[in-house]
Amino acid sequence: MPSRPDPKAIESALLGGEPVYTREQAVELSGADPELAGRVWRALGFPTHGEDSVVFAESDVEALRIANSLLEEGVLDEEGVVRFARAMGQTMARLADWQTSILSTLIFKDGDDSAASPLMNQVKELLPDVERLLLHIWRRQLAASTARTLAVMSSNNDIVPNYYPLIVGFADLVSFTTLSRELDEVELAEVVEGFEATAADIVASGGGRVVKTLGDEVLYVADSPREAADIALRLASGVKTHVEVPDVRVGVAYGPVLTLHGDVFGTTVNRSSRLTSFARPGTVLIDDNLAESLTGEEGLQVVKVRARHAHGLGLIQPYTLRRDFEPGGH
Repeated sequence: MPSRPDPKAIESALLGGEPVYTREQAVELSGADPELAGRVWRALGFPTHGEDSVVFAESDVEALRIANSLLEEGVLDEEGVVRFARAMGQTMARLADWQTSILSTLIFKDGDDSAASPLMNQVKELLPDVERLLLHIWRRQLAASTARTLAVMSSNNDIVPNYYPLIVGFADLVSFTTLSRELDEVELAEVVEGFEATAADIVASGGGRVVKTLGDEVLYVADSPREAADIALRLASGVKTHVEVPDVRVGVAYGPVLTLHGDVFGTTVNRSSRLTSFARPGTVLIDDNLAESLTGEEGLQVVKVRARHAHGLGLIQPYTLRRDFEPGGH
């Protein structure tokens, strides 16, 4: 059996140097307040070490120095610095796990459990290109997010920050529980990855944004009722063309949403989720707000169906959404 790789050797290779500082030394060199440094470190998702443990590299000191400068220069207050650190820490942790999983799957696919060195070498080789790619993608996403936020703010001076109308959709794999009993872990993972990849492509190409994936469910948002409708219909019909994926049902609601930490919350989100549970496989159910916004949209048909009671939400009036292939007709 191959020996376990040394975590310190991995850190040294990827962080550009070995850990050489204790916590006290790193904080002192960064110029940050010890309490702030501790909060930032924890927000980034890293464990607290003993005072005498040499676990901080030069790059860690620089990170603390940058965080402290944001506070000293008045760019952010202390809470803002910690929230920024938490946002980056949680996002990067998931990204790193995802990327490592992809690489390890490719390397270990032949059952070679001695591939630790090839994995490490590949990570090091990819690092410069991935860093440049990551920065570019982040800038593009930041530009798009800033533009959306400014558009919302300019359209309504009375709007509450992070609380504004959005269209929220859920796409749910109907037979996921059954599949999880019938397939082994590898086969189930392939189904989930295929579903998530297909759904993400449909949402992005339609002008929407994937908020999160939950294995058998994808949550997305869109700004335009027409875009949201087209995405929902493509999800309901497009995903089931993949033989290994069961039918998908979709629920979409339109209303005020609280956006926080890259997620969305509120009654509109809950209503969308309930509509999804009411929908039949391969169909789309929408709420009355979205149905009204789609009135007169060419090529779409909105049909009122039986009202349903949803626990905690009261009576919901769903509408079936489908394509209208009759020229000029509804």
